[in-house]
Amino acid sequence: MADNLKSQLFSGVFYTALAKYSGVVISLVVAGVLARLLSPDDFGIVAIATVIIAFFNLFTDMGVSPAIVQHKTLTREELSDIFSFTVWTGIGISVLFFAASWLIAGYYNSDILRTLCQLLSVNLFFASATIVPGALFYRNKEFKFIAVRSFVIQISAGAAAVTAALCGAGLYALIINPIVSGILIFAISYQRYPQRLRLTLGLTVLRKIFSYSAYQFLFNVINYFSRNLDKLLIGKYMGMSDLGYYEKSYRLMMLPLQNITQVITPVMHPIFSDFQDDKRKLATSYERILRFLAFIGLPLSVLLFFTAEEVTLIIFGDQWLPSVPVFRILSLSVGIQIILSSSGSIFQAAGDTKSLFVCGLFSSALNVAGMLLGIFYFGTLTAVASCIAVTFTVNFAQCYWQMYRVTFRRSVLPFVRQLLSPMAVSLLMAAILLPIQYATEGINIFLTIIVKSIVSFTIFGGYIQVTREYDLLGKIRSMAGKGK
Repeated sequence: MADNLKSQLFSGVFYTALAKYSGVVISLVVAGVLARLLSPDDFGIVAIATVIIAFFNLFTDMGVSPAIVQHKTLTREELSDIFSFTVWTGIGISVLFFAASWLIAGYYNSDILRTLCQLLSVNLFFASATIVPGALFYRNKEFKFIAVRSFVIQISAGAAAVTAALCGAGLYALIINPIVSGILIFAISYQRYPQRLRLTLGLTVLRKIFSYSAYQFLFNVINYFSRNLDKLLIGKYMGMSDLGYYEKSYRLMMLPLQNITQVITPVMHPIFSDFQDDKRKLATSYERILRFLAFIGLPLSVLLFFTAEEVTLIIFGDQWLPSVPVFRILSLSVGIQIILSSSGSIFQAAGDTKSLFVCGLFSSALNVAGMLLGIFYFGTLTAVASCIAVTFTVNFAQCYWQMYRVTFRRSVLPFVRQLLSPMAVSLLMAAILLPIQYATEGINIFLTIIVKSIVSFTIFGGYIQVTREYDLLGKIRSMAGKGK
């Protein structure tokens, strides 16, 4: 069983990583081109539209997708009923969002925002229609196909966005990527798993999965506010330019988070759901992944803190210099967010979406309080970023206490032990990078980022070799021996 789990996990992570990391280059190129062609105001306006449509998008899924992965006995007829429900509700929500575009534009005093929202309403329909066929890929563990689909869509949508920007489409180029992506995901998914559309809302089968999906849906709603309220308030009370700078910093912070955890977490729920009746096995299996994520996330957080200026200027250019202090503060939370982002899959796999909802409720309340404090009391972007970094840290502690004490019903000490060694190497890196930071001020940014990266990787590699966390030298000798 252990070998089978390892094989499934490795296969899923390998194919997901292959598509994800090849797509990183594409996304960075697209972001770099658009950042040089468009203004912070443009990014601020599109950020508002994206955040608002994300809220409406919550109501297209309502926790149905993970419920399909978890409930492996759903029949073909029941899946058709769920598909019909998602399509009819998707049409209704798309129309509602289109109609709400006038109110949204009026609230932010932006006519262009109305047009953006109306165009993006198309995405809501395709997102809802993709839920059932998309979930079946994960339930059937077809990670290779998912990876190929993701890669093809990233290239197609990214090329369309850059072409539009170069042709003078302006800020409209920023919404071409999500629209093209939504249409292509639906077309490919539906072709693979076609569903029958019926004149029904499928209430019978919805009652079957309600206890699981309801808490998942409630978590998604409160997590949305926890993640997006800052952008909505900054855009309204601090201006679109400030929102543009903040949004760029936030996206940079999310880049490693998305490109590290999103190659692992999509695989975790389908595979670990096989252990939903054996919590001890689920916990011990997860702890190996948790330790791995901690060894990646915590040292990376330190490196990003000390290379914030170089990363921002190299990717986006000089006009985004005001984003640097915000990104530097947000980078402090990257490590714990990389670890924390895997927790949802474990709550789902354990069938304990109620605990997931409780964690989300606590997180949302704390994050909202931090955002309000930063925006209305201090009134600066760095204050907002500082408050958010603190609330993420508190949320991290609460979430894992909930997981171990309530879901796993065991001590939190095994969890703490997984973090000690990653924290030690991170502190060691920080102690050595601090004097280097002062010594390299005013030097070419390409040179400083190379120096800091080499020093960081040397410290990290030396630490895991000396502590026997991983035998790097042994692995190199083994590979050299095979090459002879």
